[in-house]
Amino acid sequence: MRLILIVIFLILFFIISIPLFLIEFIIGKFNRRAQVASAQKIVVVAFRVVLFLAGAKQTVIGKDNVPKDEPVLYISNHRSFFDIPLAYVNLPTLTGFMAKKEIAKVPFLRTWMGFLQCLFLDRKDIRQGLKTILKAIDQVKAGYSIFISPEGTRSQGKEMLPFKEGSFKVSEKSGCPIIPVAITNTDELFENHFPRIKSAKVVIEFGKPIYPKQLDKDQQKHLGSYVQNIIKEMLDKNQSLVD
Repeated sequence: MRLILIVIFLILFFIISIPLFLIEFIIGKFNRRAQVASAQKIVVVAFRVVLFLAGAKQTVIGKDNVPKDEPVLYISNHRSFFDIPLAYVNLPTLTGFMAKKEIAKVPFLRTWMGFLQCLFLDRKDIRQGLKTILKAIDQVKAGYSIFISPEGTRSQGKEMLPFKEGSFKVSEKSGCPIIPVAITNTDELFENHFPRIKSAKVVIEFGKPIYPKQLDKDQQKHLGSYVQNIIKEMLDKNQSLVD
């Protein structure tokens, strides 16, 4: 029943999106940043509805750790399709997500993602992947945060997949802080009992900012592992909140 309600809502949202696209396009002609802010507010409202219909009972921790006066690189684990809605409704900064290029083929969704400064990564083409990372660096320098799940795909089971080190170049080259993000139990909403959607407790925690240049040489050399261990500690700690 929850799945049907969400599908109906998304269909209605995409229908409403047609006139909204025109409004966003006009806003963007005059002020690109205002367009991003406007589009993010609309998408956040839509995601709040999706999470409500899914029965997600949210616990949010550490939101005050995110700097409000500078863009950041959010680094998160990835367990579920619901990770992005849960993250987006809690982000305090204008943020574009790094997504796999296949998502760019989805009508309506790719348009909203374009308004939101999202980037599409070709995981099979190293050269194109590098170009995407360079675009992400430019966006951070322009004042937009970037959200990346360095596992590259949704992990199965409790263990995270190895983090891809290339994702961290966004912070290393731009100088922005890294915010580790731990998302717990979102797979219990959907993936663990596909195709049903069931109500579940979910947790998102924002860790303290990490400035790579302030780390010692060994931590800088293994930055991906360093951040992943911090996220793992948060995940282990927060598991008791959903059991």
